[in-house]
Amino acid sequence: MKMLKYWFVGLVALLMGFGASAASKQEIDAKVKAALQQLYKETPAAKELVAKAQGVLVLPEVYKAGFGIGGEYGEGALLINGGTADYYATAAASIGLQVGAQVKSQVVLFMTSEALNNFRNSQGWKAGVDGSVAVATLGAGGTFDSNTLRQPIIGFIFSNKGLMYNLTFEGSKFTKIDR
Repeated sequence: MKMLKYWFVGLVALLMGFGASAASKQEIDAKVKAALQQLYKETPAAKELVAKAQGVLVLPEVYKAGFGIGGEYGEGALLINGGTADYYATAAASIGLQVGAQVKSQVVLFMTSEALNNFRNSQGWKAGVDGSVAVATLGAGGTFDSNTLRQPIIGFIFSNKGLMYNLTFEGSKFTKIDR
């Protein structure tokens, strides 16, 4: 039990370190642009979906670490009509069988004005509670399945190795931050 306490304290310190090195607006904007380019490179069909979205939340570097108790943190920007509207952070905690660390990118598309307004007007929007995020999966021919395309909120989780499957946004909390 004492060892678990030390791991938890270490994990909290690690995640706090991510937030302590808060990026500037310019750094976030540059990383957001690069993350979208990576998404388009890996999943060309995503470009059309992004163009149709009312708002696009891009979190280019979400750090996740855990050893029994885990957590994640990342910062990004909400794009509306191609420009940065606001800056956001995501955070989540988890308990269970987990060991290791990873960095991933997340892109959340708000396909309807209602979904975007609900997100922007919240004090801390939690995936799975305040809105359900349909994780995009590719079907035959590199297109998205029709069920995904009908959802008001569509999400992508990817790394520099391409789309990541069997991951979820559930439990992630998104909060507006000042930059």
